[in-house]
This record gives sequence, C-alpha cells and structure tokens, in this order.
Amino acid sequence: MQKTQHYVQGQWLDGQGEGTPILDSVTGEHFTSVTVEGLDIPDILQYGRDKGDTLRKMTFQERGLMLKKLAMYLNKRKEQFYELSYRTGATRIDSWIDIEGGFGNLFANASLRKLFPNQPYHVEGDPIDLSRGGRFMAHHIMVPKRGVAVHINAFNFPVWGMLEKCAVNWMAGMPAVVLPAPQTAYLAEAVVKEIIASGILPEGAIQLISGTARNILDTVQSQDVVTFTGSAFTGRKLKNHPQLIEESVPFTMEADSLNASILGEDAVPGTPEFDLFIKEVRKEMTVKAGQKCTAIRRIIAPESVLEDVQIALGKQLDRVTIGDPRLKEVRMGALVSDAQRASVREQVAKIAESANIVYGNLDEVETIGADAKKGAFLKPILLREDDPFKNEAAHVTEAFGPVSTLMPYKNLDEAITLSQMGKGSLVSSICTFDDKIAKEYTVNAASHHGRILILNRENAKQSTGHGSPLPTLVHGGPGRAGGGEEMGGMRGVKHYLQRCAIQGTPTTLTEVTGIYQPKGAYKEAEQHPFKYHWEDIEPGMSMKTHKRTITDSDIVNFANLTWDHFYAHTDITSLDGSIFEKRTAHGYFILGAAAGLFVYPNKGPVAANYGLEDCRFLRPIYHNDTIYVRLTCKQKIDREQRGTELPSGIVKWYGEVFDEDDELVAIVTVLTMVQKKQTTFTEMTSEKINECLAKLTEDAKPNWGDLTPQTMLEHLEYTYRIASGEIQDFEISTPEKILEKVHATLYNYKKMPSGYDFPLAERSEITKAKHPDLETAKAKLLEAREEYLAYFKQNPEARTKNVVFGELNKFEWYLLERKHLNHHFEQFNLLD
Repeated sequence: MQKTQHYVQGQWLDGQGEGTPILDSVTGEHFTSVTVEGLDIPDILQYGRDKGDTLRKMTFQERGLMLKKLAMYLNKRKEQFYELSYRTGATRIDSWIDIEGGFGNLFANASLRKLFPNQPYHVEGDPIDLSRGGRFMAHHIMVPKRGVAVHINAFNFPVWGMLEKCAVNWMAGMPAVVLPAPQTAYLAEAVVKEIIASGILPEGAIQLISGTARNILDTVQSQDVVTFTGSAFTGRKLKNHPQLIEESVPFTMEADSLNASILGEDAVPGTPEFDLFIKEVRKEMTVKAGQKCTAIRRIIAPESVLEDVQIALGKQLDRVTIGDPRLKEVRMGALVSDAQRASVREQVAKIAESANIVYGNLDEVETIGADAKKGAFLKPILLREDDPFKNEAAHVTEAFGPVSTLMPYKNLDEAITLSQMGKGSLVSSICTFDDKIAKEYTVNAASHHGRILILNRENAKQSTGHGSPLPTLVHGGPGRAGGGEEMGGMRGVKHYLQRCAIQGTPTTLTEVTGIYQPKGAYKEAEQHPFKYHWEDIEPGMSMKTHKRTITDSDIVNFANLTWDHFYAHTDITSLDGSIFEKRTAHGYFILGAAAGLFVYPNKGPVAANYGLEDCRFLRPIYHNDTIYVRLTCKQKIDREQRGTELPSGIVKWYGEVFDEDDELVAIVTVLTMVQKKQTTFTEMTSEKINECLAKLTEDAKPNWGDLTPQTMLEHLEYTYRIASGEIQDFEISTPEKILEKVHATLYNYKKMPSGYDFPLAERSEITKAKHPDLETAKAKLLEAREEYLAYFKQNPEARTKNVVFGELNKFEWYLLERKHLNHHFEQFNLLD
C-alpha cells in the first residue's frame, strides 16, 4: 500500500511504519496511508529558516511575478487534482472552490506586488517629523521575518487552505512548512509535487509534512509564525503551547464557528430577498457537505415567517441529490470519513436535546451511483430551536457537516443578540432590501463577526456568497472563531513582516527606505531628469527650474479658459473677510505653471503623465508673485510591460513650488511613466547589418535549427518582402482570441524562442536555397531591406500583414526587424 509522502529538506520521503489508513470517502477503499514517524521536525524547521534567505532577498515585484507564474503553471494541470479531490467526497463544484480557489489566491496575492515598493522590504505609512526643523524624523519599515511559517491546516480544503496561507507568506518573503490534515493530505501532496516539479519556487520555500506532527511546536522560535485552521477545541490547546509563550511566537487561529444568517423583517415570502435567503442557506448547508468553517450553522428568521422558511428550505433540500461526486446529477457528496460522520451525528444529538429535527434523518440516506453503506454519506439535517434564548446548544455546539438550526426572533435587537450568542464567528449575513435594517444589524453585530455579507436583489448575481472568504478581505473572527486574521490583501502580508520604527535625518532615511524624504539632501541631476531612463533614476535625483512671474493676465486668462470664476480669482472687490489679500492665482494654474517649468519638451524616455498625488496649496500666490520649482525623484515603482507599450516603470516626482523668497507655497507628487532601457537587442542599423553579413561564411554552423547561412538570409529576405507589402496573399496563422496578446509581445524586450516553426516555412521553402550562392543572398537581402525602408518612407501610415503578429505599422515592423535579425544573427554567432 502506498503512503502519502512528505517533501522535506529538499527530498520526497516516506514516513516510517505502516501508518494510519486513509479511505476513499465515497467507496471506503483503503488507497493510501499517512505516517510522520522518522521525521526530524527540528531539522526540517531549521532547513526552512536557513534556505529562506533566497526568498527574503527577492523584491516584492519578483515574489509577485513568481506567484503569478506558479498560478499559471498549476492552472494548466488542474484536472489531475479534480480526480483526487473526488476521493474526499467533494463534487466538481466543491473541488472548484478548493482547487481553483487556491490558485486564485496565488493570482490575487501576486497582484499585491503593485502596492509594494520594488525592494525586499516595505515602507509603511507617512514620514513623521520629530523636530521643528525637519532634520530629525522617523518612518516605519517592515522586513521579512527570518523564520518559517508553520501552517497547520484542516481537512476540508487541502488546496485552498494551503495556498491561501502560502501565497501570503511567500509574498512577504518567508518560507513555509505545511501540515495538511491526514484525511486529505494526499491532495495537498499532489499539488506540492507539481509545485516542486515546476522549479518556480526557490528551494526551501515550501516543505510538506503530510499528517499530524504532534511535536511541531516544540522547537518553534521567535522569528517563526504559526497559523492554525481547525476546531476551536484543538486551536485553544495549541495556542497555549509553552514554546509559543516562551518565544512569543505569533499565532493565528482560524477556528470553526457557529455562523449566523439573518432574514430581514422586510424579506417576507414572495420577495426576492426571501428566495435568495432560502437558496443561500441551502447552498451553505450542502456545499462541501457542510464541511466549511464559514457554513451557515444558525438560521435566524422573524417568528412570523419561521414556518414559511422551514417549508421553503425543506423543498430546496429535497432537490439535493447525494452520491458519487463524479456524477453530474449529484449535488452533494460524502463527508470526509466515517469518523467525521460519527462526530456530526454526535453533535446533532446534543443540539437535538432541546431542538427538533424537522428535516432529514441521521440513519437513512438515498445515494446515486454509490453504496451508502460504504461511503461516509449523510442526508442534510435541519433542526428547529423555538426557544433560542433559553436553550443554548445550537449556539455552542457545531456539527461540522450538512447541518443547520432554524430559530426565531421578534425584532432586530433580538436577531442581533442571537447572532452574538455564537460568541464570535468568521462570518454572518443578512438578507434585506431595507438599508436601515442592514445598517442597524451590521453596526451592532460587527463586534462579533469577522465579515458580514448584506445580500439583496441588486447584488445577488455578483455576490460571492456567505461562505466565500476572499483574498482581498480579512478572514478570521473574534472569540470562538479564533481571534485571528488571515488574507485581507496587504494586511495578510504584513503578518509575516516585522515592523520596525527607524529614526534619523531625512537624507539617511531616504537611503534606507528608497523613498525621498522631504528636506533630505538633493542629488543634483547632471542633465534634465526627464532625459534619464527608468533604471538610471534614483530617489533624491533633483533639479531646480528657472523662475516665472505670475501676471494678472495669466489669472484672468486661466479663469476664462477653465470657466473657474471663483471670486478670489476674478472679483477683487469681494476679498473683505477672506483669507486673500489680492487677486489670487488658481491652485490648478500654479500646478500647470509648475509643470511648464519642469517638463522637458523633447521626446525622451518619459512616455506619459500618469497622475498626481498629495497635492497641497500652502499659501496663496498673487499676481506679480514669482515662483520656481524643485523637482525631486521621490520613488520608483516597477511595472510590467502591458499591451502595446514599451517596457516602463513609474517614477513619483516630488514637486516643491517656492516663491522668490524661497518660501514653500505648494507641494505635489507627479507620476510619470518612464521607459526602461533596451539592452537585450543590438540595434540593426545598416552599418551593423553589413558588419554582421561580412562575418557570415558558407561553413558557419547554426547554434540551433536546420537553416544554412544562405537559407537563413533568404528567410530574412522573404520577411522583408512581406513587410513591404510585396507578399500579402496569406492568412494570419495566430488564432483571433490570442492575436492581441501575441501582437503585444513585439513591444517587450524578450528574445524570440529558438526552434520556432515559421508558419510559411513550407510555402517559402525555407530550407531550400534559391540564389546561386551566399554572396548573392546577401545582396538580395540588402535589396529587399532597402525596398522595405523605401515603402514605409513613402507610406508612413501604411499597415501590412505579418503571418504571426497580424497587421503591423512602420514602428512595429521596426520592432520585429530588430528582434528577428538579432535572433538569426545570434543563431550564427554574428553579434559581438
């Protein structure tokens, strides 16, 4: 019998001994075993700490792109995970939440790279002036912790539960040691095997211990982080581990909770909200067979419609087909194991001591395509508690399966109190079309819930649902729910970073943070800053402009141009009692005039104005006042190449507007898109092409492919004749749905792949020589190039077809020519 393996210290290992049998939850088949015997847990944790340096040194941009690449890689291999997921009892939809939801977390966290600086650590918040002169200041930085993130996960989401945590710690620069629950560790193992096979993550970024290592917390250290997802009972035990207390190890607990959904008093039968409520409850009771920490456990409805809710919900549950999750007609699969089913029955019995089972049966279930006796199947169970203030079982006992308890309330205050009696939950929801009811419930219930969904007819189609945690939203809750927080965008990443307050001069802290701090020393630019490419600009690089005097005519003309006739600019007879002494220049005119002073007019690396931030007008500028600008690079933010744009980054410029007495009158942060240097390709001038052709001999051997020196040149000649429009009787080979994306690759600085099959190879007889000799081929190539250049000189607006990239204009043919010639000249070692 095979064992579910571990990936530790750079290798795949079997645990020692026979281990615990793991059964297929649908068929009861024993197909794998789990054992952690023989693993050296302290060494595994230390290995992660030692190897973590690679992740820590990567920038946020690099980590984010790594996550994106991994998500794309896994998404292409997702079907194999579905086949395994069926063994957990999950249907296709259940598995989609787990598998593709997990990959979605990678994508979502990868996008966070845009919110962080292009360096390995984060600069948080605004600078703090600690002195009146501004020469002593403070800031906060956040650096990756130097330990490992230990993730102890639950059985219900072996993929999502692993990746929603790992995506965040990887983004922060921390390695992970993952402990999936034994019951479904085989699915986590399958995903980790693909992660390791991809080679995308640095070694040590993830280690997998497939099962319960009871001594995992014995040697954690202060730089480690521990997260736990599971039962509140187990979580409380772990939270009090002596080593966690001794080392002050951060511990995040996300525990099963008794989540409540409230039907608003306005949502009576016949309203869209009533129907939405019933469907949402049914969905949350049956998705993953109710094995969700966010499932609706308590259904709180007005007592006047309690019977209607019970009947409507019963009809919805009647439509739930149970059986083999592989079958399309099955809507609910099995629980994860017989032991879990027995636990659910035990908890239902406790609730039923005061409540009544009004739907379902603990001992009978009809199944489709599966043997109910072999699989861990259970029919949905609906209980009804008519006296929920007196009987507390439904508020303190969780049956972790397709089980929920219906209870009444008299008014909204009672509904709020009942929701709070769960003593803290991950999520609550309310179905209402009355915004006043929504506000009253939300404001008063928020103290006891980590998230609240307000569902109504307007958002139903877009709603992600009661039970769906999202990467951009905090996941966690107070009290019984564990008191922790996960995910939440940047908030989640910060959980794995150490915040440190730093103090010093603005100049020093500019160097430390990588962000120019006001009143720091300027680094005078040798030329206009807008002449530099993105890579050559650095925080603190600065220029001082010439001066301009603002005239009365400037102000009047600007008012007429913009239609901004605010009295301070146009009616000097109305200035009494105002803060203005004379005719005042518009604030936006000051910004425009400042731009006129600092903008470099000629074409250069600055591609576009990207926007403004943090604009402040500190004192009025009157007519006849003189201003000048100090423009300083504040921060650089990396940016990936998008569409038909040349690769560029964002530069934030700190603009300070001074008057003739050097008094600061306005500040603004200006964002520009600045092109990056092109260093990949050699520019293909006529001189360079002739130089390369002179090196090419008949006996030259290619580094790849089947072309000879002569057929390579004839291929280039053929593409020039396509570019000039001489050859256009062909169809574009790239599918329409990806043509735009393929077309955009012309603009990046990436080399063409070797070994690519030219779509017109057969038609052009690419490997068959057509000219008498190599020298003739060289001459014909240069002749075709001259015709191409002449064509676009005479027809600068023309567009001609390319078989791969679609229709190209003059500039795009230049980009392709550069890539194409570099590709083939490198093929024959013709470039220096």
